[in-house]
Amino acid sequence: MYIDFDKLPDTARVWVYQADRPFTDGEVKIIEEALQPALSQWAAHGQPLLASAQVIKNRFVIIGVDEGYNLPSGCSIDASVRTLQEIGREVSADFFNRSAAIQVADGSVQTLALPAIKKAVTDGLLTPDTTVFNTLVKTKADFLSDWRIRAADSWLKRYFRSIAA
Repeated sequence: MYIDFDKLPDTARVWVYQADRPFTDGEVKIIEEALQPALSQWAAHGQPLLASAQVIKNRFVIIGVDEGYNLPSGCSIDASVRTLQEIGREVSADFFNRSAAIQVADGSVQTLALPAIKKAVTDGLLTPDTTVFNTLVKTKADFLSDWRIRAADSWLKRYFRSIAA
C-alpha cells in the first residue's frame, strides 16, 4: 500500500538511490508515476507492505517502508531494486553506479565517480567540510537528521587521511 512519505513513522526503513545525473521535472514525474503503482503492489510473502517514495533534488529516489506494518523480505527488496533498474532504463539514468554526491558552491548536486574522488580532494573541490549526501542512512529518522553530512563525517573521510599522509 502506498502512502505519503511524510506519513511513514521515523522508524521506517529507507533506501536512498542516487542517480548518476540530474533529472528534468518531466523525468521526475515519470519516476514518481512508475513508483507509486509499483509500491502500491509491493508485498513480502503475500503480505502488503506500507511504502512510499519521493524524488529529492531531482537526483535521489528515497524509498521507505513501515516495518511495523509488515517486514520486507529479501525477495521484496530485490523486486524494488528491479523496479529502480527498470525506471533507470526508461529515463537513461543509473541508480547503481559507485559514486559520491556532493553539494557544490551554487547549491547543486554533483556526483563524483570513485576514481575521481582523490583528484577532487587534491583539487580542493572536495574538502572535509563539503556537504555530502549520505546514501547509507537506514531509517526515516536517520534520513531526516543525517542525510546531509560533512565529508569528514562520511565514508569519504579516508580520502582526507590518504591525502594528508
